[in-house]
Amino acid sequence: MFRNLKNATDEAITLFSNKDAVDVIIMKPYEDYTDKFNEALKRLKEITPTIDSVNELNTEEDELEFVQAFRDLMRLQNILNSFSDFSWDDIGIDEQQFEDYKSKYLDLHDKVKSEHQVEKVSILEDVDFELELIHRDEINVTYIIQLLIKLKLKVDQEGKGGDTEREIANIINTHTQLRSKRELIEKFISQNIPEIEDTDSIPQEFDKFWMDEQRNAFNELVRSENLSPEKTELLIENYLFAEREPLREEVLDLIEGEKPTLLQRKKVGESILKKIMDFIETFINGMDR
Repeated sequence: MFRNLKNATDEAITLFSNKDAVDVIIMKPYEDYTDKFNEALKRLKEITPTIDSVNELNTEEDELEFVQAFRDLMRLQNILNSFSDFSWDDIGIDEQQFEDYKSKYLDLHDKVKSEHQVEKVSILEDVDFELELIHRDEINVTYIIQLLIKLKLKVDQEGKGGDTEREIANIINTHTQLRSKRELIEKFISQNIPEIEDTDSIPQEFDKFWMDEQRNAFNELVRSENLSPEKTELLIENYLFAEREPLREEVLDLIEGEKPTLLQRKKVGESILKKIMDFIETFINGMDR
């Protein structure tokens, strides 16, 4: 419905990440950065010794310490990644543990974003999570489909997905643009992959599944908020072309029937806008091939 309206967007890639660091221009020896990484890792482990301990942080101050510590670690890992001889064996954490910490870091980002929508004040709101550090690789729907084909072949051969299913889960959890699509991709894997006989049909089956889910979600959105389907579709199309967030008056104009009172307008407008933007983020952004 909307997918072909969205042009692919080039993501900024930050290799060296620390925006204020002059020493990025004149690179130091590889060992200097592994030492710095391990020092930063030690600070992170003092705050959160294990992955699960991130869930046990009691206060926002504790969460802030974790965010800042892991952000420092990401900056250094991006620098290390720019060296051709970089190996995870040279630092004190393996790649899977790093990705697991990254997933917890993104969970906190999502939590802050969600709380901001309901006007809850958080000391984390002013923190720059520097998500550009995570956008190193472009992961689009074509890449996901290739993994789904790989998963299907493995299930047919071995009766289970094993490493491939874990690989898909890791990508979904650690790539910001895919996190909103997690439930849908997992639904496709559980409901459709077992029924598909020919792996060549996976791209078509995935497209059909996605468009059906998008249509159902759109219909539920306009039904639950009593919106004009035609006006809502046009507003989304205009946003995709202009990339300008709709004004409150434009959003309120979508409502059919009785309009909210003057006192309700701000709250209702923000609530509807959030649902529209969530719809776009889930079903359209990042779905280009």
